[in-house]
Amino acid sequence: MRAPGSDSSPSVTLQDVARAAGVSLGTVSRAFRQQGGLTEQTRQQVLQVARELGYDTARLRAARLRHVTFLLHRQHTAPDGNPFYSHVLHGVEDECRARGLTLHYSSLSGEDQVAEIVQHHQADGLLGVGFFEGTLMAQLRALELPLVLVDHFAGALPSVNSDNFGGAYRATRHLLAVGRRRVAYLGGPDHHSIRQRWLGYRQALYDAGLPADPALDVRRDPLDEEDGARVAMLGLLALAEPPDAVFAFNDTSALTALRVCQEAELRVPQDIALVGFDDIGAAALSHPPLSTVRVDKETLGRQGVALLLDARRRAEGHQEILPTELIVRASSAG
Repeated sequence: MRAPGSDSSPSVTLQDVARAAGVSLGTVSRAFRQQGGLTEQTRQQVLQVARELGYDTARLRAARLRHVTFLLHRQHTAPDGNPFYSHVLHGVEDECRARGLTLHYSSLSGEDQVAEIVQHHQADGLLGVGFFEGTLMAQLRALELPLVLVDHFAGALPSVNSDNFGGAYRATRHLLAVGRRRVAYLGGPDHHSIRQRWLGYRQALYDAGLPADPALDVRRDPLDEEDGARVAMLGLLALAEPPDAVFAFNDTSALTALRVCQEAELRVPQDIALVGFDDIGAAALSHPPLSTVRVDKETLGRQGVALLLDARRRAEGHQEILPTELIVRASSAG
């Protein structure tokens, strides 16, 4: 170890200090920045270890967030192959460039050791994008680093989401307004944004005085595979009373449902109307073009970065909801 008062060594990292002091990265960060949540004994222990290692504690006290890591669950695939999260990443990248931040990206699975990945990136701020199961969320919380969730929700953690409930409500009301009475819901994995879309669908039926038919409420099978929408849609068409409209939880599933209907020689929208969610690029290019709920995906990313940098709102557990817009195209036009 270096003696107290010796020159700072650029090779000494925050991870080194945390390891030597037996605390988390977040504890080191709060100790250096004179933030709350620590006992004075712990703060002094961290500072003493840092001095002994030769780390200049003034470097972090005066610093703002500089290294942001974008974390995406591996089930969402690589960002360049995902028509939703690739745009969220673009928004994050644009905002980081504008604010002079270094951006890192990593995908995670349940088997990963998150702390090692974050330490490798030397991250001092995290964006958790999309769904993370409980084990991964526990690892993220344990890091005690500034963390904002995007397109996800977990209690008091700060987050940025779209108005999933309102968007689904308007989509379902639109189908009812054009005369459809057997409106099916084609759902997917059960996480926050998708659950909100299902709730919006159900509320629209309730407000219209229509009982929810369990036979019309289906999920992709298998849930975690996009082609599971084909199985679910075939099941809907095989009902004794099939639906005259389908609201799908995302555009990818809606486009699959559209192909199934066309293979069954059903006319869209005359025989069955379809609406999706997200407004990915392929939605406007289908035949007929797909009605959908537009999500401003880039703004989700930009606002996630802005919230991450706003220590006051982050500490308050700020929950930001961005508006969505119903886009009516030929797949559901009256």
